Amino acid sequence: MVFVETFQLGSDLKACRILNGMWQVAGGHGYINRDLAVSDMIKYHDSGLTSWDLADIYGPAEDFIGEFRTRLSERGKDLKESQAFTKWVPEPRKITVSLVEQSINQSLKRMKTDKMDLVQFHWWEYSDMGWLDALMHLSELRDKGKIRNVGLTNFDTAHMQDMADAGLRIASNQVQYSIIDQRPAVKMAEFCRKHNSVLLTYGTLCGGLLSERYLGKPEPSIMELDTQSLRKYKKMIDGWGGWNLFQQLLSTLKEIADKHQVGIPNVATRFILDRPAVGGVIVGARLGIAEHRQENMRAFGLCLDSEDYDRIQQVTAKSRDLYKMIGDCGDEYR
Repeated sequence: MVFVETFQLGSDLKACRILNGMWQVAGGHGYINRDLAVSDMIKYHDSGLTSWDLADIYGPAEDFIGEFRTRLSERGKDLKESQAFTKWVPEPRKITVSLVEQSINQSLKRMKTDKMDLVQFHWWEYSDMGWLDALMHLSELRDKGKIRNVGLTNFDTAHMQDMADAGLRIASNQVQYSIIDQRPAVKMAEFCRKHNSVLLTYGTLCGGLLSERYLGKPEPSIMELDTQSLRKYKKMIDGWGGWNLFQQLLSTLKEIADKHQVGIPNVATRFILDRPAVGGVIVGARLGIAEHRQENMRAFGLCLDSEDYDRIQQVTAKSRDLYKMIGDCGDEYR
């Protein structure tokens, strides 16, 4: 049986280091059947992948969690064995105590729980200082017991410093982080290490592009990229260095994977799990459509050595500097 790695979030919560991502139920990744999806969630849980990443704007994701929790309870399972990390993504507006409470209460109702494990806050426009009010109010709800941890989604290091200066306690920041996009290593990781925050990373498999499926294949057209994830991360690869360099990377990762008797996605996942300040990697789950549970878990038993890292670095050294091109974590959204 595979040993499941966990990480500590805040003072009282442990979660699986591979989180099941639920962006895929929001649309753009194929039709999701509710019953099949929730049944698949039970299978993920039983295999040891007990942690879920979702958002209030991911279509029915919070409702799926509520149904999932109901089914776990009916089976006599301890609901504390599962963790659900949602996001609050408000439209630009004046942030009031009542608005925050109303939004959190709605998510609590949908998820059928009386306390959220983690609320990850996203804000679209830094010049609108409502983000500070929102975090103050979320922190108050944490102190009242409605939320265990307050985290962020796609905030940059400078604004995390502003939060620290304001005395705010932030448990996590969810950012894009992969072998292709290593911007968090520039400033963010060290800041998080100093302030006891963890990074939760997405895009680590580039929507599935970092896999054997694309090794040795011609550059796909936009029509061949049939999910939002594939289209999104193909653009990232284009900026990073293009398809030819990406093929060099895939070939190198394949040789490393064969050496360790795993797959390319396992190497890509392990690479990020081993980065400083990283708590967990989010791997998208196309519930009821496709599943890679056992394959994903092979990353837990993988130990990359210095030769592996050197070989990866030899390829990535040829790429463009995405930090200079895009900016710090989350700057692509603003």
